[in-house]
Amino acid sequence: MDLLEYQAKQLFHEMGIPILPSQQINHPKDLKGLKIPYPVVLKSQVYTGGRGKAGGIRFVENTIDAVAAAQTIFNLPITGMYPAVLLAEAKYDADRELYLAVILDWSARRPLLLGSQQGGLDVEATIGAMQQVIVDQEFSPFYARRLALKMGLQGELIQSVSDILEKMYQLFLQKDLDLVEINPLAVSPAGELMALDGKITANDDALGRHPDLAALQAKIPNQIKTRILPRDLSETTLVELEGNIGILCNGAGLTMSTVDLVHQAGGRLASFLNLGSEYRHNDSPAVLRDRIQQGLELMMQSKNLKVVLVNILGNVMLCKQTAEAIATHLQRQLDSCTTPFVVRLVGDQFDESRQMLQALKLPLFDDLDEAIAEAISLSNSVLRAK
Repeated sequence: MDLLEYQAKQLFHEMGIPILPSQQINHPKDLKGLKIPYPVVLKSQVYTGGRGKAGGIRFVENTIDAVAAAQTIFNLPITGMYPAVLLAEAKYDADRELYLAVILDWSARRPLLLGSQQGGLDVEATIGAMQQVIVDQEFSPFYARRLALKMGLQGELIQSVSDILEKMYQLFLQKDLDLVEINPLAVSPAGELMALDGKITANDDALGRHPDLAALQAKIPNQIKTRILPRDLSETTLVELEGNIGILCNGAGLTMSTVDLVHQAGGRLASFLNLGSEYRHNDSPAVLRDRIQQGLELMMQSKNLKVVLVNILGNVMLCKQTAEAIATHLQRQLDSCTTPFVVRLVGDQFDESRQMLQALKLPLFDDLDEAIAEAISLSNSVLRAK
């Protein structure tokens, strides 16, 4: 379960992580009673990145401009999602921006600390500069300090960033979370830190132990059309939109970053399907393969679908099973299926998977940007052919 930014920041505040003065805006007229002094920033509350590029984040200097901007943002879809609430927040002048995260590494079965001096950008764009520290024993301040040093921080910033990381890790453990992210963590000219944006992903299986998180889930408005799936796909999420490109991924973070990148590249989504961040370890390869096949069949029911983009990280979902599922699907639909596939697989058994998919003459990529460009090109070609 993903939280909206304003909900994540409520938890940050409880942990002592610095956040800016803010106010929830449910309607443009609420800005007439704004308690935060101008200038402020209005931020669309949707489950996706790329809000700034899409026009969902706007700075305003007075009430008249704020009301007009809020009306625009409320009616602005971002990757198919309309906000039901905005966050009004004090403006902050940052000297530099960092990236920090605590995530659960499913492959290592351990928490992982991530950090970069290149904050404020998409995770995919900064992954090459990301520093990592795996927490392989009981957590201590040593782990946080080690990451700060690996990031190349100096002086008092080492300790202040370490303190933030410790609080993020405490939140991660206390709430049984899959992800705690601050992007960006702003550094003022005086060296003070401020969490300008935040993301939290809760573990759905742990919500029963955390009624406060379950209560937040009940407050989250329905922003997108999600189809109820068969029991065998209970860990799977299918979201249907109005475009012509389908996305098949594993994991909420990978899915939403892929959605953002397709949108930024000018593509329009018909649907995106998240297979889940972790396959069940007692499942046989055949069961895993069947789950992926069922997901593909669900996607094919979309009337607008023109091309399928598959983006799978094999350290979570075996590439071999994905390749076999695609091959089986195409063989079953040999006469009736004309929807092209574009595939990016990264991880275990990649060479074997590559050979299998190359035999089917499918476009296969290592680079996600290249795969997205090919999917958009194919979707446009189908439209021109009509």
